[in-house]
Amino acid sequence: MKGQPVYVADASVVTALGSLPGELWGRLGRGETALAPLGRFATDALACHQAACLPDLTEAEEGNPTWTLLRRCLALLRPVAPDTFVIWAGVKGNAHTVEQTLEGRRATEIFLPRHYRRGVCELLGTRGEGLELNAACASSTAALALGAEMIRRGEARAVLVCAADVVSRFTFTGFSSLRALTPAICRPFDVRRDGLCLGDGAGALLLANEKTVEACGRRTRARLAGWAIGNDATHITAPARDAGGLTAVIRRALEGAELAPEEIQAFCAHGTGTVYNDAMELTALENVFGERRLPVFSIKGALGHTLGAAGVIEAALCVEALRTRTAPPTAGCAQPEARATGRVSEREQAFGGQNILTTNSGFGGVNAALILTER
Repeated sequence: MKGQPVYVADASVVTALGSLPGELWGRLGRGETALAPLGRFATDALACHQAACLPDLTEAEEGNPTWTLLRRCLALLRPVAPDTFVIWAGVKGNAHTVEQTLEGRRATEIFLPRHYRRGVCELLGTRGEGLELNAACASSTAALALGAEMIRRGEARAVLVCAADVVSRFTFTGFSSLRALTPAICRPFDVRRDGLCLGDGAGALLLANEKTVEACGRRTRARLAGWAIGNDATHITAPARDAGGLTAVIRRALEGAELAPEEIQAFCAHGTGTVYNDAMELTALENVFGERRLPVFSIKGALGHTLGAAGVIEAALCVEALRTRTAPPTAGCAQPEARATGRVSEREQAFGGQNILTTNSGFGGVNAALILTER
């Protein structure tokens, strides 16, 4: 792809299973899961009763648990340059305000997307340049693609993509009403999969051009070599059964990275554990890679679905996968369906080479793909 190369200069993640930098990668590799009975609010009237929650995440700080979680994540980053462009990609940051209002409590200041972005800029001491992006559960993946394109064109030297979403009564009951939550455990790509689980999560990933990486004394962690965003416009919530939209963005990301399908060594899937999402992803995988059995993994059986933060968290973990040449286990996938056999595993999978694909899909037919590679 012509233009400025795009590098990953820094990354931080906070989840119920741990943080990055920190113990998260090791716990993922051991196949651990943070999914547990949900005690944050009552679920007696619902069919599902578990999620991946941080036990100490409350409204104590700023009256907003999403902001609390985001602050913890940003504290793990090194200082950023004042001209860093900030993209906010969380999707349900005002859920606490909705709940406070419904419960008759005094609502804290409504935290709309612009409030979060401005808060990040103030906290990090940037000039305030940025934007907010909402593409459902593909939000932060799409934000990374947009940020990379800005750097490639020379429109920005550094772009920080950040997102946070928490398990709230608002989001939990919403997904429950859609019958998208599992009453058992989250089993991505398993023959018995029957729904997703939600999780608390925040992620921040700093993209920069080469001169900026060198100027700030950072170590280049990886290169974002290809990206694409698209929409299959099939259904308000369901994915396209033929995987046409996801297939198209993967192929465009490969073209941008100037790579052939056989040069991708591993795939970090959206892998929600719902029947139709996982089937759609396997169809896209076959459309692009044929019968090839490359390592495929999902982290949502371990961390839960972190909504808008999922993509940036998964991109950060892909950098770790490249560093260790290891695809982490897919927690919950004890009996892979036929098309996932030889691809998805409950055990770590070593891989050779230096290129990894990650994708996310969201309500409304949105799909996004990124290809990360070693420098």
